[in-house]
Amino acid sequence: MAERKADPTPWGGKPSREDNEVRFQKLFEEADAMSIQGYLPDGTVVYWNRASERIYGYTAAEALGSNLLDLIIPPELHEQTAAAVRAMFETGQGTPPSRLALKHKDGYRVPVYSSHTIVAVPGRSPVMFCMDADMSALDQAEAELRVAAAAFESQQGMLITDAAGVILRVNEAFTRATGYAAAEAVGKTPRLIRSDRQSPEFYRALWQDLRTAGFWQGEIWNQRKNGEVYADWVTISAVKDEQGRVTNYVGTQTDMTQRKNAEAKITRLAFFDPLTQLPNRRLMLDRLQRSVAANLRNHRAGALLFIDVDDFQTLNDTLGHDLGDVLLQQIAQRLSVIVHERDTAARLGGDEFVVLLEDLSSDLTEAAAAAKTVGDTILTSLSQVYHLQEQEYLGSVSLGITLFSKQESSVDELLKQADLALYEAKAAGRNTLRFFDLEMQAAVTRRAALTNGLREGLRRQQFKLFLQPQVNCDGTLVGAEAVVRWHCPIRGLVSPAEFIAVAEESGLILPLGHWVLETACALLATWATQPETAHLTLAVNVSARQFLQADFVDQVVATLDRFQTNPRRLKLELTESLLVDRLDEVIVTMSALKALGLGLALDDFGTGYSSLAYLRHLPLEQLKIDQSFVRDLPADHDSAAIARTIIVLGQTMGLRVLAEGVETQAQRDLLATLGCHYFQGYFFGEPMPTDAFLALTSAAKVDAACATAVPES
Repeated sequence: MAERKADPTPWGGKPSREDNEVRFQKLFEEADAMSIQGYLPDGTVVYWNRASERIYGYTAAEALGSNLLDLIIPPELHEQTAAAVRAMFETGQGTPPSRLALKHKDGYRVPVYSSHTIVAVPGRSPVMFCMDADMSALDQAEAELRVAAAAFESQQGMLITDAAGVILRVNEAFTRATGYAAAEAVGKTPRLIRSDRQSPEFYRALWQDLRTAGFWQGEIWNQRKNGEVYADWVTISAVKDEQGRVTNYVGTQTDMTQRKNAEAKITRLAFFDPLTQLPNRRLMLDRLQRSVAANLRNHRAGALLFIDVDDFQTLNDTLGHDLGDVLLQQIAQRLSVIVHERDTAARLGGDEFVVLLEDLSSDLTEAAAAAKTVGDTILTSLSQVYHLQEQEYLGSVSLGITLFSKQESSVDELLKQADLALYEAKAAGRNTLRFFDLEMQAAVTRRAALTNGLREGLRRQQFKLFLQPQVNCDGTLVGAEAVVRWHCPIRGLVSPAEFIAVAEESGLILPLGHWVLETACALLATWATQPETAHLTLAVNVSARQFLQADFVDQVVATLDRFQTNPRRLKLELTESLLVDRLDEVIVTMSALKALGLGLALDDFGTGYSSLAYLRHLPLEQLKIDQSFVRDLPADHDSAAIARTIIVLGQTMGLRVLAEGVETQAQRDLLATLGCHYFQGYFFGEPMPTDAFLALTSAAKVDAACATAVPES
């Protein structure tokens, strides 16, 4: 490269050829914005200015003598470039200027605007000069513009205003959301979509924030072109110039309609019953809690009405669950009409409803009267005929009421009180209402004490197994029914009639039932070693809750194995209440127990579900005639007819029939005449301790004398 020299000729004079060459060389060399390269026909680099060094990364020393293709041409453009170079040297014409992406020394691509010319000097080889303008900044700007344009046409509504708030531009999303086309919005202000949901003070505060902070965001209720008001989440930013003056405002709008609808749907799912659309238990409990607190502060009384549909299970069993749901929906509709807006009607679940009456009166008597008026209205309304699709149904409800006022009461206490009052209404004949009173509270307290006593009794092993004889038609002892007794240190010997229901409700029936099963299996294992007892069977009552445990069969198998008990000597007595729900599951469990060799008896037959449709599917061995059908024999002809029907049914199905509750010779003789072959009752013996029962096994027959020979102690 020639040495750079200062120009000796003043600019005002006529420059010589040498002067011009120096000047143009200096111009080429120091043109920082333009990369200038020179190439021979074979692509050899003969010129490389400073801008080329900066743009492509190669120094002049590295570039000179190298080949164009190896230096800055990407591999995929080699053939195309070589062909273009040949054409230019052949024609002496450069190709039209174009944008290219050439290769930097570090491997990345450099965007340039490239033009070419062929310079031919007589006596010398022609040279192709390339002049490349670096387009990196322009590419970046264009990319940013594309991003900005894409962002502007996003799914969010956008508008740009001038400093005075006049709309200059809107995007398609704005048009879709508002219904206003760009031509309708431009030139207007955002008042175009303003609704009357927010006050002038709201907008004054918004503009104050914009002026002081240059930014605002929040929820605004806007109005579409069709008049529909909708919620927008709006963000407004001020755009300022270099002097800090606002030039524009940019607003983005996110339509909140779907979100609001989703929130409303979530709230409805969380707090409202999907079948009746009434508030559910969760919402009702929250409102009850608030009402109790408010009434305590205001010294006003409120009331809680607990409603239960009478004979709802019978409706489901006879007409089907679909019509049962229709009934619940119509009950909800009637309650919604009766209850004032300030009060709450809710569905707790199943066929249970609750009405919360708030702020009744400061006088408890007046509050009770007001609650009774509402209760009577509910009873009247809900006892009217229902139209269940094509069926007419005349139903009723029972209703329990508890008041709350100055005394602080927990939500759980109020629910228990209303539930207890409801129980009293059911006991009074249904289709009526009852108020909670102190006597009911005493019953609740006694019930709680009994639960605690049962729990302590299980821990201290205070339960005993008593046995009541079962005999055949000639008086021969064939087995016994195991009856549990609680030997309470305070109350003495307690009958199961007094504690089984509480054990069921509290869940204590599970450990108690397991203890009875273990004790019975241990006793049978002992009997198996004695000739006089080895043939006897032992019947154990199994509660529905115990039987429906997922691992009940496994429990029975484990207990039989533990005591090496013969399963054919163990009989499980089931109640008809088991068969109301989950019948298929019950049949599977019964079949598994039957396969083990256990006997299965249906206890208290005729008092519960009593459907021949299910009876033929059950792997039963025995039916037990309930004592309520035996008590009035032989005088009551209806009882005799029922007993005869059960006996014939059992015989037809190949089942043994046992009558329980036999207390007289006349009852025994009539039942035997009707075809009953097995008996149990006080005529043959009361439930007795195991040692007293063993004394019976030595007798050939069991007769009426046994009833007084073995006192229960």
